[in-house]
Amino acid sequence: MELLFLVLLSLHIASTATEGDKEWCYLSQQCDLPECEEPRLWETVNAECGKDNQSPINIVTNKVKYKKDLKRFSFEGYENAQSSPWNIKNNGHTVKVSLDGSAKISNGGLFNQYKAIEFHFHWGNKLGSRPSPGSEHSIDGERYDMELHIVHKKESFSSAKDASNDKEQLAVLAFFIKIGAENEKYAPLIEKLNDVPTKGNEKTMAALPLESLIPPEKNLTGYYRYSGSLTTPGCNETVIWTIFKEPIALSENQMENFWKKLYFTEDKTLLMTDNFRPVQPLNDRVVYHSDGSILLSPANALLVAPTLIYLMSLLFQ
Repeated sequence: MELLFLVLLSLHIASTATEGDKEWCYLSQQCDLPECEEPRLWETVNAECGKDNQSPINIVTNKVKYKKDLKRFSFEGYENAQSSPWNIKNNGHTVKVSLDGSAKISNGGLFNQYKAIEFHFHWGNKLGSRPSPGSEHSIDGERYDMELHIVHKKESFSSAKDASNDKEQLAVLAFFIKIGAENEKYAPLIEKLNDVPTKGNEKTMAALPLESLIPPEKNLTGYYRYSGSLTTPGCNETVIWTIFKEPIALSENQMENFWKKLYFTEDKTLLMTDNFRPVQPLNDRVVYHSDGSILLSPANALLVAPTLIYLMSLLFQ
C-alpha cells in the first residue's frame, strides 16, 4: 500500500507538472530555460497553483491566533534509523530523500497519525560575499537561509481517490535553517550530496534517525499551524502545515554544499540556487500558534535582546 501511494503520487505530480506541455521552474532557472514557467505563472502549468489556499505564506506574528489544542507532538520511530537505506535524489528542483514510512507523528493538533515518506530542502544562494535567504515561509517578512520539509501522509487513507481529495492528506513539518555552528549530525547527508550533483542522479546512503536532523523534541512545543498546499506544481491544497519556532543550525561551509555543488541540469551549466516559491496570499485563512510559540523575525529578535537585558538590570538594582 505504501509503494502504491508513492507511485500514484509521483504519477499525479508528473502529469500535472507538464499540463499543456508546459514545464515549471524557479525564477533562478528562467534565463537558461526560457521555455519554462516561473512561479508567477505556475497556474498555467496547473490550475491548482492559482487557487486561494496556496503555500508558502508570510506569517505576521501580531495576527496569529492561539489554539489550545496545539499541544506537544508525539514522534514515533524518529529516534531510530529505518531498516532500509535512504534513497537520495537530485530531481532537478531539490535534493529529496525518500523514507519508508516507519517514522510517524501524531497529536500536535492532528486528528490522525501520519507516516514520514520523504524530506527535502529549499535554499538561497551565495553568489557574492553574503548569503541570501532561501526559506519558503517567512516571519514578519524576514526569511531564513534554508528550510527543511519533512513530508508525512495520513496513515489511514483507503484509496487513491481518498488520497487526492483529502484536504488533510499530508502533514508537513517545516524547520528553518540558519547559519551557525558546524552540525556534525548532518555530515553524512551533506557528504552524500557529492554523489548527486546533477539532475537525475540518485544514490543510496545509510539511514539516519530523523531526530538527528531536527531540534531536540523538548524544543518543538512552539510552532505555527495553517492549511495550505504543496509548494511545487501540482500545488495540491491537501497539506496541514506546521512551522516550528526552533531553527536548525548549519555552518556556512555546510550550506555551501547546497549552494555550490548541486545543479538544476544534467550538464552542470546551471547551479541549483534560489529553489523556493515566493510567499502566497493568505486570503481568508487563519494562522494559529501553539502555547508560547510567537516567533519573531530574525531582525526583530536581535532588537529584543538588549531590551531584555535592560529590564533585567532594573529588576536587580
